[in-house]
Amino acid sequence: MKPKKRLLKKSRLYIIIDKKIAQDNALGLIAKKLRDSSGDIIQLRDKYSGKSRLLKEALELRRIFLNSAKLFLINDYPDIAKICRADGVHLGQRDLPVKAARKMLGEKSIIGKSCHNLRQAVQAQKEGADYIGMGPVFPTQTKAARRKRISPELVQEVKRRLAIPVFAIGGITTGNLGQLLKRRIKRVAVCAAILRAKNITLAAEAFYRQLACG
Repeated sequence: MKPKKRLLKKSRLYIIIDKKIAQDNALGLIAKKLRDSSGDIIQLRDKYSGKSRLLKEALELRRIFLNSAKLFLINDYPDIAKICRADGVHLGQRDLPVKAARKMLGEKSIIGKSCHNLRQAVQAQKEGADYIGMGPVFPTQTKAARRKRISPELVQEVKRRLAIPVFAIGGITTGNLGQLLKRRIKRVAVCAAILRAKNITLAAEAFYRQLACG
C-alpha cells in the first residue's frame, strides 16, 4: 500500500479549513494550529476566491503541512492540487469525474468524493475514489445546509457496503458525535465546530479523544 493510502486508512478526524467559516481569521494561522494539534486530514475549501487567490492559499498551506504527518487535500480543483503538490483532491458530485482527476494526479494521489445516497457511494467506489464523505448527517452552517439530511443509519449502511473509508460529514459536534459512534461510525469530517472554537487546538483534540474512545 502506498504511504498516502496507508495514512488515509488510519485516518479518523478530517478537518476542513473553509474560507467562509474562517471569516477574517488568517488561513495560515489556522493551518499552523492544526498542524500542531490532533487530526489526520486537512482540506482547504474556498468556494469564493478566484483560482489565482486559491492557488496562493494552497501553496501557503502546503508549505505548512509539508513535513507534518497530516494529509493535505484541495477541494474541487485537481489542477490546483497538482500545482501545489497536495496529497490529493476532494470532488463534489458536479466536479470532474474521479477517473479524470486520477488521470491528472496519478495513482499515488488521494481522491475523495462527496456522496448523499447509497447509489452515489457505490458508484464513487466503482470509479476509483479512495474515500467518500457522506452527509450531511446533522444541521450545518456550511454549503451542505442546502441539501437534505441523511440519517446516521444510512452512513452505517454505506460503511458496511463499501471497502473504502467513509467519513460522516455535516454539522458534527462533540455533542452529537456519540450518535455516530454508537453505530460504529468512527471517521468524521468537521469544519465549523473546530474553526469557530475559541481554542482550535483544544477543539481538535477533544474530537480526537472522543473518536479514540468511541
